[in-house]
Amino acid sequence: MDHSNEADVVAADEHGAGSEHTGPGWSVYWKVAVVLTLITIGEVWVYYIPAFVASRLFLPTLLTMSAVKFVIVVMFYMHLKYDHKLFRTLFTGPLIVATATLFALLFLFGHLRLGHGG
Repeated sequence: MDHSNEADVVAADEHGAGSEHTGPGWSVYWKVAVVLTLITIGEVWVYYIPAFVASRLFLPTLLTMSAVKFVIVVMFYMHLKYDHKLFRTLFTGPLIVATATLFALLFLFGHLRLGHGG
C-alpha cells in the first residue's frame, strides 16, 4: 500500500485543494495578458492623435479603457471571477457607485455633455 499518495490527499484536503475553488490555467492567463496589452496599446495610441486629444471624448475614452483593464485584472489575476458570489457582490456594488460618481463628476466639470449644447 502506497502511503505517500494517501498523505498527499490528506495534505491537499487540509489546504483546501479538494474544494471547488480552482483558478484559471496558463491558457487563460496569456490570453488575458494579450487583451490587457492591446488595451494599453490602444490607450497610448489614442494619446498620440492630436484631434482626439482635443475632443471631449478623450478623457471618457481613456477612463473607460482603464476601467475595463481594472475589471479584467480584478476578475482574473485577483481571482474574483472564481470566488464566492458574495465577494463579487461586495466588490461590484461599490464599483458601480464609484463609476456613477466618476461620470457625475465628468458631467459636472464639462467633460461630458448631453445633447448638442452651446
